[in-house]
Amino acid sequence: MEPSPSTIAIYVDADACPVKPEVYRVAERHGLKVFVVANSFMMVPRESWIQRVIVSDGFDAADNWIAERVARGAIVITSDIPLADRCIKAGADVIGPTGKPFTEASIGMALATRDMMEDLRAAGAVTGGPKPFSQKDRSAFLQALDVAVQRLKRAGFGG
Repeated sequence: MEPSPSTIAIYVDADACPVKPEVYRVAERHGLKVFVVANSFMMVPRESWIQRVIVSDGFDAADNWIAERVARGAIVITSDIPLADRCIKAGADVIGPTGKPFTEASIGMALATRDMMEDLRAAGAVTGGPKPFSQKDRSAFLQALDVAVQRLKRAGFGG
């Protein structure tokens, strides 16, 4: 079931998302629909407002499913920078699992940094991975998600 254009919906790029339980808590509190999108089976709570979406394991299948459905009023949870860019262009709010919002102002630099790191890795540079996910990241995410929901509600979107 697709949400109506005036309804807030949360789309979770779920394969490596460490904040799914937090998404569920915020969505339940605000009465929002959640789409948990992955390319393999994933356990989700049995709630009418949570929809598990399993896509093919084709390249970017989950990203494409999300990007083709979002618009203003959608909140996308992802750490995938190209997906964040596509969703911002469609009008969605995008938040990374650490609580960092992706915006029109920040996405260009995020894409450039991602490309530079990819080039360094391809050249054999040891760049290390992301720092471990912390309780501080979890708290920042909860706050960012709540702020995004409140902002959309003030803009006339509903649960």
